[in-house]
Amino acid sequence: MAASRILLAGGGTGGHLYPALNLADAFGRLAPEIECVFLGGQRGLEARVLPDAGYEFRLLPLQPLYRHRPWRNWRLLASAPVVLAGVRRAFRDFDPGLVVGTGGYVSGPALACARLRRVPAAIQEQNAAPGLVTRLMAPGVDQIHLGYPEAEARLRVRDRTRLCALGNPVTPGVGRGTDTGFAWPSGRNLLVFGGSQGALGLNRAFLRDLEWAARDAAGWPDGVSVVWIAGPAHAADLSARVSRLPFADRIHVVPYIDDLGRQLGGVTLALCRAGAMSLAELCAAGRPAVLVPLPTSAGGHQLTNARALARAGAAEVREEGELEPGELWSTCRDILTEDGRLAGMSEAAASRGRPDAALAIAREMLLLLDRSAA
Repeated sequence: MAASRILLAGGGTGGHLYPALNLADAFGRLAPEIECVFLGGQRGLEARVLPDAGYEFRLLPLQPLYRHRPWRNWRLLASAPVVLAGVRRAFRDFDPGLVVGTGGYVSGPALACARLRRVPAAIQEQNAAPGLVTRLMAPGVDQIHLGYPEAEARLRVRDRTRLCALGNPVTPGVGRGTDTGFAWPSGRNLLVFGGSQGALGLNRAFLRDLEWAARDAAGWPDGVSVVWIAGPAHAADLSARVSRLPFADRIHVVPYIDDLGRQLGGVTLALCRAGAMSLAELCAAGRPAVLVPLPTSAGGHQLTNARALARAGAAEVREEGELEPGELWSTCRDILTEDGRLAGMSEAAASRGRPDAALAIAREMLLLLDRSAA
């Protein structure tokens, strides 16, 4: 294969950026002669992550789209000429042979430019409910790779577009027990987390449940511990509150666990939000979950993700606005102490796991690059 460049456009959040980084890693393993370059936004997570990632990149002054406050979108319109000029410069300077969009607003202009220049293009869509960019650009790309097969029914594509459901591209090593850096308690562990910064709503709900459990006659189940990733801003306060509970020695509050995806071998059950990449990592490790989707996620995509896993038998779903006191803890406790139920959910999660998705997707996309170089 002749040396070429792949332009990966995606960001704004980790859910769009890390799939792109994982695909770049897969491209590097399959075809080291290929150069990956990134296009992102100045306001997104990529502005902090990409400078240390080892790839060439460009950041554009993208503005968010306000779905429920459209009067605020004047900034988006005002920035459009500068953004489009930046995309054109990136194409001129990088001369990509393939463009890959992984979501976020930067993907739209990049995929549109690829179509205008007749450059092969592909989309990697993480969620069961495809995002706005994916829905708009799907008819004009050569490949679409779905993290959830359920997303296909929500897309309109052309006959020549190849549609694959190969899973979400998780970090290499997820699900293989390759890293045991965190000291998990012995026995069965409930992992509670809401993302790298924690989730305030989930934290509050679970703390309320633990305080409820302190008055519950059922008591604390033998052999069960909780590891609670509370987030750097919330860990100290929650740790102090937990220390007053009668079973405080069974609850381990931490601000963060580095490289959590590779640490999931010590987890029995997760209580968490329903971001696509978090769920992909849990399934790759065969770990079931009780899911509390973020109520404000764009287009309700977290709820759609959660319901897809629940239908597969890998998760239970509880909506934050409908929670009763004690509901989260009692649901988790029952799963952790019912061997048949836990085993069935674990098996269902593993059946949805795709630990090698990044390599599988990259192989398909490289066929487009071959076609471009021919």
